[in-house]
Amino acid sequence: MTERVRWADLPAVLKRAIEARTGRITRTEEVPEGLNCSLALVLDTQRGESVFLKGVRTSNHADRAGLLQEQQVNSLVSELGVGPGIRHSFECEGWHCLAFAYVSGAHANLGPASRDLPAVASTLQRVQEAPPPRLPLPRFAERFAAHFRPGEAEALGGPYLLHTDTNPHNLMIEATSGVAYIVDWAMPALGPAWIDVAYTAVRLMECGHTPEAARAWLADFAAWRTAEPVAVETFVNVVCRHWIATVGERDAEPSNARFRSLLV
Repeated sequence: MTERVRWADLPAVLKRAIEARTGRITRTEEVPEGLNCSLALVLDTQRGESVFLKGVRTSNHADRAGLLQEQQVNSLVSELGVGPGIRHSFECEGWHCLAFAYVSGAHANLGPASRDLPAVASTLQRVQEAPPPRLPLPRFAERFAAHFRPGEAEALGGPYLLHTDTNPHNLMIEATSGVAYIVDWAMPALGPAWIDVAYTAVRLMECGHTPEAARAWLADFAAWRTAEPVAVETFVNVVCRHWIATVGERDAEPSNARFRSLLV
């Protein structure tokens, strides 16, 4: 389980470094969601603003790498209006910290008939339509290198920015505007533009949508409608192989069945 550190347990030097940037902290709230950070707090400040503070220990190289990738893509994400911008970034007392503009709202409801679905689709569409970024990000296909068969990897090449983990906890609906924001960009990649909507369709099924309804939702995205069938089949096959290798065939079957539903 990921370590979580409370505000009260932070070194005094780190607290002072945070408040030097944000102003005096008047209230803190722990955020339990998320797997890639040890520090996840909503901080209210004397200036009347709130920030979301995310931090990892610099000694945790894997988590720090994810935070650095999130920092790398943030200017593009915030410019597109699909994610909150970073207000402050710094290292202190063995911590690497990012303070984001706080999105006041709730996690997206991806269930059938949810009012959040159009906002989620609109945000995913903006990401798909963005020009390919000139960033040295990992290639999506590299994630499944151990599970490709000869000639398959090329099918999942592409230059488009991907989030790759659009679960409901990473989709926030801003309370006032109703705009959907994608948060936690710790696993960005470059690949085919349709990957994130395919993942999101699987999440829709997890949240109660039928496969038919999830495919109908997918059909609204031009990138999905024009996706090469061999690329989609390759995506489904390698994801299924990955989960079988990770948790075993029996435990992987519920998720894999949802991925296979994308092919019908």
